[in-house]
Amino acid sequence: MKKTLFILVAVSVLISCNTSEKKKEVAPEYTELQKKASAMFGKLPVQAECETNSITTEKVALGKKLYFDNKLSKDNTQSCNTCHNLETYGVDNLPTSPGNDGGFGSRNSPTVLNAALHGSQFWDGREPDVEAQAGGPILNPVEMAMPSEAVVVERLSKIEDYKRLFAEAFPNEKQPINYNNIKKAIGAFERKLITPSKFDDYLAGNNEALSAIEQEGLQLFMDKGCVACHSGNALGGNLFQKFGLFDDYWKHTKSKKIDEGKFEVTKKESDKYVFKSPSLRNIEKTYPYFHDGSVKDLKEAVSIMAKVQLNKDLTAAEIDAMVAFLNSLTGELPKNI
Repeated sequence: MKKTLFILVAVSVLISCNTSEKKKEVAPEYTELQKKASAMFGKLPVQAECETNSITTEKVALGKKLYFDNKLSKDNTQSCNTCHNLETYGVDNLPTSPGNDGGFGSRNSPTVLNAALHGSQFWDGREPDVEAQAGGPILNPVEMAMPSEAVVVERLSKIEDYKRLFAEAFPNEKQPINYNNIKKAIGAFERKLITPSKFDDYLAGNNEALSAIEQEGLQLFMDKGCVACHSGNALGGNLFQKFGLFDDYWKHTKSKKIDEGKFEVTKKESDKYVFKSPSLRNIEKTYPYFHDGSVKDLKEAVSIMAKVQLNKDLTAAEIDAMVAFLNSLTGELPKNI
């Protein structure tokens, strides 16, 4: 009798365990809004992979040191982090940034967070990836103002710590300290700067991750047509668009300089006033807005975009909801940065 009772109890426990496991495996029930948003924006990766620049622990460690090192500027006064401060969401919150010699750049410094997910870099898309982008500011006379690649390599080659770090990051190279590897290391570090937010929890099936007003803003964001330029897992960064489809943008932004965008690189008339559509992740923290940092208030920026890009006048309630949704894109800063 005791043996029979033991068997029954064991079977009961086994059934209970299996039932519990099955409950854990049940997929979340998606609302129609979640289904539509998941299809539109996709899943945020843990890191931005690159076929031509593998992400290794050694390379990331080197890239991190380079990113914060003032030795990459002419007078040892500036680092990548100076204009792209990771503690303030990858920006300096200035309209344009001062360089090594005190002069200011002509365009707003965009955030490096999630930038590796973009299809190209800079406001005019002149570089294809974060590796290529990393080499630009170091040599730019208005930014970090180093005179040449050779001078950069020579300076780092005199530092014992860098000799070791480059050898560990690029073990199969006879002369691992070179300008291309500087770009690769910084790029590998930046490819780890991904910031998941509660919006990603919502896309993963947690309907309670976003409040009612945030969900309302998401619905408006899609219905009003914002997703035409701001879709994908970065909510932007992969398309180019003329800024001012329905009116001259500077009439609304009160920009001091009329920037002709991609036209300044290509000289094609069709590229006049065309800019890369930025990612909207962490937009709450990355003010001031637009290519020239001409607008500081997010509500005003949303209103301007609706008017000049969509030819729509949003109500105050619609703007509040839209901004609530955009604030839900504020993510978690990467650890140990």
